[in-house]
Amino acid sequence: MWVSLALLLLGVLTALAAPRLLARADWAEREPVVALWVWQCVVAAVLLSFALSMTFSASAAWQAVRGQLFAPAPRAVVEAYELGTTGPWSGVLAVALACGGLWSGAMLGREIGQARARRRQRHRELLVRAPLLPGEQPGSERLVVLEGERAGAWWMAGGAPQLVITTAALRRLKGRQLDAVLAHEQGHARARHDWLLHCSAALAGGFPGIPVFVAFREEMHRLVELAADDVASRRFGRLTIALALVELNEDRGVFGPGQAPDADLPQRVHRLLTAAPRLTAGRRLSLTAVASLVPVVPVLVAFVPALSALG
Repeated sequence: MWVSLALLLLGVLTALAAPRLLARADWAEREPVVALWVWQCVVAAVLLSFALSMTFSASAAWQAVRGQLFAPAPRAVVEAYELGTTGPWSGVLAVALACGGLWSGAMLGREIGQARARRRQRHRELLVRAPLLPGEQPGSERLVVLEGERAGAWWMAGGAPQLVITTAALRRLKGRQLDAVLAHEQGHARARHDWLLHCSAALAGGFPGIPVFVAFREEMHRLVELAADDVASRRFGRLTIALALVELNEDRGVFGPGQAPDADLPQRVHRLLTAAPRLTAGRRLSLTAVASLVPVVPVLVAFVPALSALG
């Protein structure tokens, strides 16, 4: 039972401490792709800790589960886990963690369903504003131009992704700024940032009291935009994409005084214009490697009694 409690405690401590530690990192804005990977590894470690804790709690509570899980294990390994000496709390813990897992799956399913419904609604609205010409198929055009007095450009995800841009945006964007906006949106599509946003929204919506899931959702929304900005800036320059962001959003009160509807935009533009140097390749590799080892920690904790018994 102590292994299950240790894994539960590890998951709780990671969920509480990780957001604070990552908030102090001064390299996240310089390397948003690495930061995205670090956050995914941390959340995976938390979920894995809870899943393993549930598994060992169920093994301690019920002989049927224990027989299936430890069937090929030597007798010394089974005795090392002391699974038959626990009280009724192991069953309660296993059921509670199982309910949490089912709730997470339900929240993810709900989030994906709502996203698909929103996507279908946007496609219907797009067809009303830009009806198909004779011979055209839905989704056959990768670029759709809409009549509009308000500058805007967005990516329509789905089986046939499309970039939608208004005529006001075409009038505002100059030179290669339109290409930079297209590269930004393509960066979202190629990296499948929509899945990161869905998963983070599902976890934060299902468990609003767990800091790591709330911070995960907030950071995903911020970091995916920074990562897409970097995709565009590497192809067309930081100044080009920064000016494109200003042209698309200056009429929305984003850069004026007071509370802006999208407070991150001025910070994104400032980041692009200040051009902070990237981390060295060795530093990026080391951060990626260390983050990859984080989900391994709960696995090692789970195997400590078995390794001790066999050693």
